[in-house]
Amino acid sequence: MADSLRIALAGLGTVGAGVIRVLTENGDLIARRAGRPIEIVAVNARDRSKDRGVDLSGYAWEDDMAAFADRDDVDVVVELVGGSDGPALALARKTLAGGKGLVTANKAMIAHHGMELAEAAEQAGVPLRYEAAVAGGIPAIKGLGEGAAANRIERIYGILNGTCNYILSQMEGSGADFADVLKDAQELGYAEADPTFDVEGVDAAHKLAILASLAFGTRIDFGAVDCSGISAIRAADIAQADQLGFVIRLIGLADCTTDELGPRLFQRVAPCLVAKDHALAGPKGPTNAVVIEGDHVGQLLLQGAGAGMGPTASAVVADLIDIARGFNPPPLGLPAAMLQPSTPADPAGRRNRAYIRFTVADRPGVLAEITAALRDAEVSIESLIQHGKPGEDGEPVLVAMVTHEGPEGSVAKALDLLAGSPALTEAPLVMRLID
Repeated sequence: MADSLRIALAGLGTVGAGVIRVLTENGDLIARRAGRPIEIVAVNARDRSKDRGVDLSGYAWEDDMAAFADRDDVDVVVELVGGSDGPALALARKTLAGGKGLVTANKAMIAHHGMELAEAAEQAGVPLRYEAAVAGGIPAIKGLGEGAAANRIERIYGILNGTCNYILSQMEGSGADFADVLKDAQELGYAEADPTFDVEGVDAAHKLAILASLAFGTRIDFGAVDCSGISAIRAADIAQADQLGFVIRLIGLADCTTDELGPRLFQRVAPCLVAKDHALAGPKGPTNAVVIEGDHVGQLLLQGAGAGMGPTASAVVADLIDIARGFNPPPLGLPAAMLQPSTPADPAGRRNRAYIRFTVADRPGVLAEITAALRDAEVSIESLIQHGKPGEDGEPVLVAMVTHEGPEGSVAKALDLLAGSPALTEAPLVMRLID
């Protein structure tokens, strides 16, 4: 058997400890599949004394993880520190410049600096792998780069954040509002103390930008992702969706068209009403699901745990096995020089049905004002629902409606006509329908 693949592990949190467990418990199996052993030689974390439930005595300890890039006994650095910039990025740059491979679970770093790091890896002739950065244990990166490689990808979409999926699932089951379920999710460890990146869609947007680049051969453009989260969703929206035959899910979606000016890339993360018989309606709790639509393979559904020690560590070790086998494809599917710059697609012409929820003052003429704006914008109303009883303590009333299929630009025009109206006590909530 060939010499060991020697790795250094930066970060000994949940995933880092999981990587040690996987390599320890399945070491013989992994060596047979990889054709060589995978050996941890050095580790780093902020607190050397913390008990992580794994034995660290056989590994060298580096107080400064940047030293990994200078060690002669390290072939690959595994970065599990996190953060788009700072120490993680500095380590990534130094590792690749030093001619060592890099494996990371850091979706923020890849979304913001993936082009730079891919170019550096290609120039150095070393692998850059990041399966664990998107959808935890689900092989979404492999699915696009290998399994669907013969296809022109038409669309990719899915549930890319387990925290949001857990919250929405709990709201469905309990009838509780967002704030109450978020608090429970934080106590159970499904949501961070500061949940902003998750609940406002940023985490999902990081992942979508990476998937879009792989799917369509374009440069990563995280800044062009149209991103909104789930914090404005109320129990009343969940209940109304249920009556209509839908569930609410935070969906990341990307597709791409090409004209004489080049690729026009559409990327959006937003809550949607998903029909109960759709593949994305089923996943509940902290589950992720990715749908890949190819011109020959048709629709592929990849579903599983999107986070956690075991699934994420499994994806990290899968990347290490590929490296041990000598597999070193371009990090972003195509050589970085071949990735095309794209222009953000104008969503105005996209046609769909929409759920629009208005929070309005309880006074005469409000509904007439809203329907007049929709009429003037040529938005056709399929159904209208009023939540709450007018006259109850002067509380605002929720008015929701579902539109017939039409261009998104018409809905946007109607909301522009209503902007600043004293009839609205807060911004309207718009969610597209996925039938």
